[in-house]
Amino acid sequence: MSIVGLHHITVLCSDAARTEAYYTSTLGFSVVARTSEPETGESQHLYLAVGTGAAGNIVSFIERPGMPPGHEGVGGTHHFALLVETRDALLQWKRRLTDCGVAINGPLDRHYFESIYHRDPDGTVIEIATRGAGWTRDEPPGKLGTEHRPPPPDMIKGNRDKERIAAETWPEPVPVITRDMRLRGLHHITAIAAKIDDTHEFLHGALGLRRVKRTSNFDMPDSFHWYWGVGAGAPGTVVTYFERPDQTHVTPGPGQTHHYALAVMDTAALELWRTKLLAARWPASPIQDHEHFRSFFTRDPDGQPVELATIAPGFPRMKPEEVLE
Repeated sequence: MSIVGLHHITVLCSDAARTEAYYTSTLGFSVVARTSEPETGESQHLYLAVGTGAAGNIVSFIERPGMPPGHEGVGGTHHFALLVETRDALLQWKRRLTDCGVAINGPLDRHYFESIYHRDPDGTVIEIATRGAGWTRDEPPGKLGTEHRPPPPDMIKGNRDKERIAAETWPEPVPVITRDMRLRGLHHITAIAAKIDDTHEFLHGALGLRRVKRTSNFDMPDSFHWYWGVGAGAPGTVVTYFERPDQTHVTPGPGQTHHYALAVMDTAALELWRTKLLAARWPASPIQDHEHFRSFFTRDPDGQPVELATIAPGFPRMKPEEVLE
């Protein structure tokens, strides 16, 4: 009944039409479903996807018009990351987004991969990350996540060279998203915790995810940053947390995450997970049918909602011309 990877992330937005326009026209997502927001039955719940819309390729948005903007904090998500295969693709994304008037931070060396960051119209932080060298760059496969690995000093120094970083981009305009640039789905999701050991007890002890890296925040080296994943921690299976004990609690609102979801194979696995979590005294809501998947909610130690969702029946396959092979 193991968790098999990421399923989706759900973000609050202030204007669903504006969000849809940005993600489809600028980032190349496709709409795979529109439903009513489950809590009120009134606001729109928009499901967007890259690729075929399978689990792990979905970013969804709940519209909350008129709600004040949210603010990041403990018990919330800092950002989500999307996967590209190569550094050239990363630089092409930087050029495309810059030419669209979007402010970009990067490319930055994350030691295990490289990435750029930007914000969507509501301020949600989006990272685009390469597959990169992976977690075995500084640890053998059997030892992943067992020892603290501090960020290399040369990498930290290089990431502070703002002039060089700003100048590094693709030499030509990129008006169309090429096949090489195709976003392959979620790379990882990063949240914020007050006590990283408590988070480990939840993700590893309760949910069975493997800790694949213990390091520090590359931009704030005095704070911990740990990574958990399925198996070897391939992109699309990874959840990471920053430890920030002194940060205030998240303020919900547009630009902040409503929840993130982990994938399980089927309803039988879902039922077993719910029973296991309740027996271990973790919260678990009743199982609900959402048409495209079934799920229930639990919470991490800081109150972040975490959904466990089935990969079936899934979202409708998009038209062939909408998928870049």
